[in-house]
Amino acid sequence: MTSSECLRIEAGDDGIVVVTLNRPEALNSANEELHGAIAAVWPELAAIEGAKAIVLTGAGRAFSAGGDLPLLRSMIDDLDLRKKIMTEAAALVRAMTSFPLPIVAAVNGAAVGLGCSLASLSDLVVMEEQAYFADPHVALGLVAGDGGALTWPLNMGLQRVKEWILLGGRISAAQALDWGLANRVVPEGQSLTEARALATRLVKLPPQALAETRRVLNQPLAARVAEALDDILEAETRSFEEPAFQRNLERMLARRPN
Repeated sequence: MTSSECLRIEAGDDGIVVVTLNRPEALNSANEELHGAIAAVWPELAAIEGAKAIVLTGAGRAFSAGGDLPLLRSMIDDLDLRKKIMTEAAALVRAMTSFPLPIVAAVNGAAVGLGCSLASLSDLVVMEEQAYFADPHVALGLVAGDGGALTWPLNMGLQRVKEWILLGGRISAAQALDWGLANRVVPEGQSLTEARALATRLVKLPPQALAETRRVLNQPLAARVAEALDDILEAETRSFEEPAFQRNLERMLARRPN
């Protein structure tokens, strides 16, 4: 078992492995290192001796603010980097969709873009009351290849999803609970505690019954990923060539504090 500066892995004697996105100074936005780490970590997690459930959370005050803006800027001109990141994105979705152990997301703050993916690909989601979801792909000028586009229609209905994917905006924790994107809403600072409590209940279940039932419940998502993932990520890849995206990104980068 390995940890890195950007991704902490803590395995307990209770069978629960806590995985923490660890770029708090950048709101856990995914730079090249973190993106690669979170995409590649799943076989390693499945191989941890005694592991029975995963809890996924973020360090500091955010779950994940999505893609790191300088990384997105580099992906415009560096075609090899763009291909690498999009290949990792596909690997991440497939790995979480087929992961053999239950995953509980402790959403401790903003979950944007990639953060939406990580939460919605989890089995159970605990959100703190100040946390929110947002998928700004389209508003930025990118095809919504990850984020909520693949998973949200299975949870909250196509008509509502179209509003929040196409027009963007923040989905509050209360709305997420009401619309089927979260299982629990807890006070600020309590998401990890509640997520661990749910994970503790999961690890006590008969393992074969849990695993096979999860597999059946995840079949609609697995089918959607098999049918749509490659196509939508290819379309997102082409978005990096679009002038509208490039202009929007430059404006966002110009607003960043030095």
